[in-house]
Amino acid sequence: MAVGQAYFPEMPVIQGVRLGSAKAGIKKPGRRDLVVIEVAEGSRVAGTFTRNAFCAAPVHVARRHLAHGGTRYLLINTGNANAGTGESGMRDAEACCQALSELTGTSAEAVLPFSTGVIGEPLPVERLRAGLPEAVSSLNDSGQAWRLAAEGILTTDTRAKGATATCDIDGQVVTINGISKGSGMIKPNMATMLGFVATDADIDQALLESLLRDGVDRSFNCITVDSDTSTNDACMLIATGRSARVASDEAIAEFRAALDRVLIELAQAIIRDGEGATKFITLDVSEARSRQEALDVAFTVAHSPLVKTALYASDANWGRILAAVGRAPVEDFDVGRVAIDLGDVRLVENGGRAASYSEQAGTTVMAQEEIAIRIRLGRGDFTATVWTSDLSHEYVSINADYRS
Repeated sequence: MAVGQAYFPEMPVIQGVRLGSAKAGIKKPGRRDLVVIEVAEGSRVAGTFTRNAFCAAPVHVARRHLAHGGTRYLLINTGNANAGTGESGMRDAEACCQALSELTGTSAEAVLPFSTGVIGEPLPVERLRAGLPEAVSSLNDSGQAWRLAAEGILTTDTRAKGATATCDIDGQVVTINGISKGSGMIKPNMATMLGFVATDADIDQALLESLLRDGVDRSFNCITVDSDTSTNDACMLIATGRSARVASDEAIAEFRAALDRVLIELAQAIIRDGEGATKFITLDVSEARSRQEALDVAFTVAHSPLVKTALYASDANWGRILAAVGRAPVEDFDVGRVAIDLGDVRLVENGGRAASYSEQAGTTVMAQEEIAIRIRLGRGDFTATVWTSDLSHEYVSINADYRS
């Protein structure tokens, strides 16, 4: 179950990036579950990671290895999160990095590990190690390699997620490709569940980190399926330096716009494929005193089970939206200034139901697959947009049966 048609773009070559994948049987036999991404020597890599206090062993190791510099490989497995596994999990993550380094002639510190799947179970290191030769031997830079890698990082996702964009910088074409995974346990507090973005642009390290951090705040940090922040979230941005240099204000603006397109498309793809999702919801909050206030209101509505179940049922029970807005952490709230629209239908104004509202009009909008809820606070000049999904019976079934 997902919103809209499944779509994976034709991914162009990114000079300096190769991808390989394998079926290692980490959780289930016969499915692609191991991915290796190779980046050319001299590439720059930036990352953002979960703020969950119980962050997974690979998050700890990836952070440490990233700080070491000289990243050459990203190693990703699905089927097992290697989270909640203590010191043994740390040793397992390091062992996987060592195994790949031995195959590729690099140092273990040049490998960044990433895992996704069930929390609290030991990582099957021997199965992962056994799958590495196949993944390494299949390394290539084709669009098909990107697609297979996108399939190889999925868990409860129903579709592979990819995005690509180009921009012109000083007469040279710069390309950006990205893949992501995520469907449930989605309320990133830094980035996404797992996201890997690469460009052939030449970007200094400090600027690369800033571009990723700001882009993540406008994309992956603005999505939620179920308000749960994963232990394994990570988003990486690789710049191989094989194309134009991004340094001038004009070049930075051009690149930032293209990067934002990729990150937002990947983030929205996660919501469209949210566990049990039948609706894609855009929450626009405007006229707030700060961006954080706008986000607080949007997320309060997005996380409300009552709002989400009404959306699933196509029930124009607009009072649930009003109630959620009213309990958001906003000081000195003047409800008389608030206006709420459902699509092109005004729900609330002057502290109560809009005079123009009709149940039939509200129900018509609620029945749509993609719905926009706009909330005007009448307090200031700041805005924020959050994307979410509805809450269906299927979401409960997927998570009740997750380990079976």
